[in-house]
Amino acid sequence: MSENKKAGNINQQRRRLMKYSALTLGGLALEGMLGNQLAWAAEEEIRIGYWPIVGGLPLYVGLEQGLFKQAGLNVKAVKFASPQQIVEAMITGRIHGCANGTATGALGLGEITSPNLFKIICSNPSNQTMVLDEFLVPVNSTVKTIGELKGKRIACGPGIQNVTMAKIILEKNGFTQPKVIELPAGQHAPALAAGQIDGVYTLEPTGTVARMKGLGRVLETGVISKYVLGDASAPWFGGAAALTTRFISSDSDQAKRFIAAYGKAAQFIQQNPDAARENVAGYTSIEPALAKEVPLPGFVMYDQLTGENLQWFQKFYDVFTERNIFRQPVDVAKLIWQA
Repeated sequence: MSENKKAGNINQQRRRLMKYSALTLGGLALEGMLGNQLAWAAEEEIRIGYWPIVGGLPLYVGLEQGLFKQAGLNVKAVKFASPQQIVEAMITGRIHGCANGTATGALGLGEITSPNLFKIICSNPSNQTMVLDEFLVPVNSTVKTIGELKGKRIACGPGIQNVTMAKIILEKNGFTQPKVIELPAGQHAPALAAGQIDGVYTLEPTGTVARMKGLGRVLETGVISKYVLGDASAPWFGGAAALTTRFISSDSDQAKRFIAAYGKAAQFIQQNPDAARENVAGYTSIEPALAKEVPLPGFVMYDQLTGENLQWFQKFYDVFTERNIFRQPVDVAKLIWQA
């Protein structure tokens, strides 16, 4: 073999090695840049992101009751510290979708950042009777109304939706330019008990944990419906489950089977609320012994997100537009999956 040909072969081998090394070392970055397009079609495991609150119950039920397995699906729950992280993972292609409890405000921002990112398959409305959102204070606090917390240290969960909602609630109770401290949900009750904060806007099961363990007490529930939407009985669609459009288009069969199984999980919760509550433990901060005390929000599948439900959902999104959190209006109807 000639020297030139040998050199050519060596150079070709080097280029292949360098290419392989680059793909290996930069795999995560490459996945984020390309959206994992090459591997997506062959993906067998369906990764669903969740934030550890009661709102994610259909995912927990679907896994623990074997509903996804019955549909021939291999579903993996992936825990995240905030709804924003979940949306970012959807954008970069690291997960196929999200469970209920993922903040719809964060999803809206994701849609603006990456148009046609997802389709909503289920949402979890709450209000004063379908409890999810609430204000807590220390167990020995003498405060009786949110307005009495003026000048106090007030916290909320992480992310733009939690911060925005907390500030609006405080403004409606007479606060001027309120400030809130962002804390992970798991720190809310301990921070109250330790005297680090004087009040917190939070989501279940935090209120149940605080109440049952003597770490805090519930000051008021359904605060978003009352103060943000202006009607204590109005459904607040603050969380939703969604699948990425990339997943839906690349594997429509699995996507449809997932949606059907997810619907069965939502139905299971409606028909067997006590049994469903048991599935909260292990995915949230609630302990098995306390699971039966947890209040539940509602769960509405895509085909029920019409009429008044859709109007209330849109009204909530309009709040983000009015507050300039959304740089442009977002039409909820266009985000809902159509069978």
